[in-house]
Amino acid sequence: MRVTIEIPDEDAALIRQLLTRIGNTEFNTHGKLNIETVAAMLLEDVALAQRRPGSWEGHNMLHIVLAAHGYTE
Repeated sequence: MRVTIEIPDEDAALIRQLLTRIGNTEFNTHGKLNIETVAAMLLEDVALAQRRPGSWEGHNMLHIVLAAHGYTE
């Protein structure tokens, strides 16, 4: 599935700055990060919240990230 999103230019610049700082480590799960790979990684974690709710990725996405935005079960 292909998804296209629009984000403000300022947010895109801030995301790129952050990814430059953290996205080049040797030990990671998704390789070098860019906006597309980080978005895909976060959406995978949303899917894990349903597929494997006990996984740390799914649990954190559901009970920390989404709950912080007011989305709870």
